[in-house]
Amino acid sequence: MRKAVLKFIDFFYPPFSRWVSVHTFRYIISGGTNAAAGIVVYYIVYNYILHQQHVNLPFPPGMITAPVAALIIESFISFLIGFILNKYLVFTQSQLKGRIQLFRYGTVFATNILLNFAMLKVLVETFHVYATVAKIICTVILAIFSYFTQKHFSFKVKK
Repeated sequence: MRKAVLKFIDFFYPPFSRWVSVHTFRYIISGGTNAAAGIVVYYIVYNYILHQQHVNLPFPPGMITAPVAALIIESFISFLIGFILNKYLVFTQSQLKGRIQLFRYGTVFATNILLNFAMLKVLVETFHVYATVAKIICTVILAIFSYFTQKHFSFKVKK
């Protein structure tokens, strides 16, 4: 399965070979797939599950805004998809044990969630950007950050 997916991805690589390495191209495709899935899930959760309504909780903080609640739900799905794609398609050369990769990936992911949360709050509540558009902006910024942290930390290759 892995070989078939990589063969499919690599089929589209030649036109981009001047600008990026095959490794970076695979990350872009895998990350883009995960990001697109995340945006679709976010849109569905925000608009059709939450109906753009805030979520009232019986415990503190008491209420979570709809954009943040959608982000929390979408994050669980993105975490699983992202780790699997990165481990088995992109960063296959890492000699780190799977549990260490998972822990490090989770650390970077948690950092991204906090950054995503902060940026989403500012864009939606301060600048009144539509929630899905704000999510797309956040995703692009954090994708660049993620590439370097995953490459040099989560799935580090020993020299």
